[in-house]
Amino acid sequence: MCGFAGFVSRDVGRAPEETLERMGEAIIHRGPDDAGVWVGPELGVGLVHRRLAIQDLSPAGAQPMASASGRFVIAFNGEIYNFRQLRSELEGNGCSFRGHSDTEVMLNAIECWGLEASLPRFSGMFAFALVDLRERTLVLARDRMGEKPLYYGWQNSTLMFGSELKALRAHPAWHGGIEPGALALLLRHNVIPAPISIHKGIFKLPPASLVTFCLDESTPGSLPEPQRYWRLEECFREGRAPESFEAASDQLESLLGSVIEDQMVSDVPLGAFLSGGIDSSTVVALMQARANQNVKTFSIGFDEPGFNEAQHAAEVARHLGTDHTELYVTPDDALSLVPRLPELYDEPFADSSQLPTFLVSQMTRKHVTVALSGDGGDELFCGYTRYPSVSNRWQARNSAGGVARRCLARLPEVPTAQAIRALAPSQRGRSTLAIRHRLKAERALASASASDLSEFYRQSVSFWNEPECFPQGVQEPMYGLNQPMPPGVPADDLKTLMWRDLNWYLPDDILVKVDRAAMACSLETRIPMLSPEVVSFALSLPLSYNLKGGVGKQVLRSVLYRHVPRSLVDRPKQGFAVPVGQWLRGPLRPWAEALLQPSVFEKQDYLDRSIVNAYWQEHLTGREDYSAELWSILMFLAWLERTGG
Repeated sequence: MCGFAGFVSRDVGRAPEETLERMGEAIIHRGPDDAGVWVGPELGVGLVHRRLAIQDLSPAGAQPMASASGRFVIAFNGEIYNFRQLRSELEGNGCSFRGHSDTEVMLNAIECWGLEASLPRFSGMFAFALVDLRERTLVLARDRMGEKPLYYGWQNSTLMFGSELKALRAHPAWHGGIEPGALALLLRHNVIPAPISIHKGIFKLPPASLVTFCLDESTPGSLPEPQRYWRLEECFREGRAPESFEAASDQLESLLGSVIEDQMVSDVPLGAFLSGGIDSSTVVALMQARANQNVKTFSIGFDEPGFNEAQHAAEVARHLGTDHTELYVTPDDALSLVPRLPELYDEPFADSSQLPTFLVSQMTRKHVTVALSGDGGDELFCGYTRYPSVSNRWQARNSAGGVARRCLARLPEVPTAQAIRALAPSQRGRSTLAIRHRLKAERALASASASDLSEFYRQSVSFWNEPECFPQGVQEPMYGLNQPMPPGVPADDLKTLMWRDLNWYLPDDILVKVDRAAMACSLETRIPMLSPEVVSFALSLPLSYNLKGGVGKQVLRSVLYRHVPRSLVDRPKQGFAVPVGQWLRGPLRPWAEALLQPSVFEKQDYLDRSIVNAYWQEHLTGREDYSAELWSILMFLAWLERTGG
C-alpha cells in the first residue's frame, strides 16, 4: 500500500527530480517509510513513489522498480494477494527474482505474459503507472472494483497523474479550476463519481480500466479513451450456482475463508474493523478461525441514541475471543476533525460517515499497520434495505403511474430556481422552501416521469433531484448511475440495482471514504469481499439465496451463524451513520455559519447564498433535517476555502 505520482512533458525542466519529490511529499501519508524517483528524460516522463512497507521490507521492494530486462518501470499502489502463486508459475517459466515483493512479480508477469494477459491474473487492489521504454508508452491501470484511486489529466502542456489530487497540485504547471458538472453531482449524491473530478480536465480512471499514452505522439489536452480489461456484468452469468442453499453456504465459507487467509499474510501487524454487523462480523469470525492468536479488532461508538453500534461489536468480539479496542466519539472529536476533511479527501466529499471512518482508522493505526474490512457485502449479497423498497415502489409506480402523475399535476405552482434568483434576497427564503416542499412531494410520488428503473433509482437516491441552488443549464456528465445498462445483466429489478451500486456507490463513495481515511493515517485496508473469486460467486447466486422476507444477505448470514449466535447479529441494519444533523445545530454550528458568510460565497459563482441560507435556517428550527443536503454544500465551501479551487 503506497502512493505514486508522475508527469509527462516535452520539457521536463532543469530539475525534474525536485518536482517529483514535491509531488511525492504531498502524499507522504500514503507512504511514510521510503521514497524513490525515476526520470526518463528522453521520453519526458517521470515517476515518484511513496512506500508504506507491507511486503518485503528490504530495499529490494523499493519503487519505482525496473524490470530485470530494463524494459519496464513501474510505480504501484496496492497489494497483489496471489503473488506467491504467480511467482511460482513464473519461476517454472524460467524467471528469476531479486527480492520477495509483489511488485517484482507484476513486472516479471508483464515481461513474460504481456500486460493484456497479466492484468486479469492479478488478484488484488491496485493502481499503477507503467512505462514501456521499448514501445515508448505510459500505461495507467486500476483494479477491478476500484479500491485504489488514480487521477490523471492535462494541465497546459503537462500530463499529470497520481494517487491523489494533492500530488498533482504540487506540480508547478498546475492551474486547477472547478468543473461545474462535478459540483452538480456532488449536490445530487454527496460524492463526485468517476470519471469526473472536481477540477476541469482532470479525471479518475474508472475501475477495471487502463489508458495508454504514446509518449512520442501525445497531444496536450488529448486523452485516449480508457479501455476495460474486465467486465463486471460477466459475473452475472447464470447456471453456475450451487445446487442448494446449504451447498452455497459451504462454498462461500470455503471461498471467503481462503481469500481471508491470503489477505492475512503480512510482514507487519494486522487487525480488522468490527462494527458488529453481518459483513465485518463474518470477516472477523473467519479470520479468528484461521489465526494462531487473538485477532485485534477495532470499533467506534457514539453516546447519541440510535447511532451507536459499539456495544454490538463488543458482544461479537467477546464471543469470538478477539483482542478488542473501541473508541467513543464526542462532538468535540468531530469538531477537531472537520476542518481537516478537505485536506484528507482532496476534493469535496460529503458522506458524513467519513468522520468515524477516519477516527477508527486513526485509532487502529496505533496498534496495527493493516486492517481487514467487511465492505462490499451489501452490494454483492443484496443487503441494502433500499433494494426491495425501490423495486416495490417501481412496480407500484408502473401499476399506478397515471394516478401519480395526476397527483403531481395538482401540486401548487411555485417559482422555479431561476425565478427565485430574480427576487429580492428577503423574498427568496419563503419561495425556496416552497420549492423544497414540492421537490419532496415529487420524490414521494416516486419520480413519475422516470422512463426506466435505473432512472427511477437515480432519483430515489438523489438528495437534490434538481438542485435549485445550482445554476440552470449544467449538464450532468456520464457516470455509473446514468450510463446505459450493458448486455449481460439479468433483466431483474434487484440485479439491476446491485449492478448500479457496484458501478457507482461502492467505488465512488464507500471505497473512496475508506481509502482516504485509512491512508491519511498510513493504514492499509484490505477488503476480502471484493476479491474476484468472491465477486464472481456472489453475483452468480440466485436472488432467492440472498433475499427472504425483504431481508438480504441470507447466504452470508448462514456462514456467520456457524460462528456467532443469531441473537448477537440479527437486528435492523444501522449503517455507519453519525448524528451530523444534531451536531450542525450544536457544536458544529459556528464552523458551518463561518462558511455560510458572504466572504466565502464570493469565492465562487455556483451557489446562491440566500437559497442555501434558507435551508440552513429551516434546519436550525429542527422541523426538517436537511443535514445531507447542507453537508455537501458545507464540504464544498470548506474545500474551496482550503484549496482556493
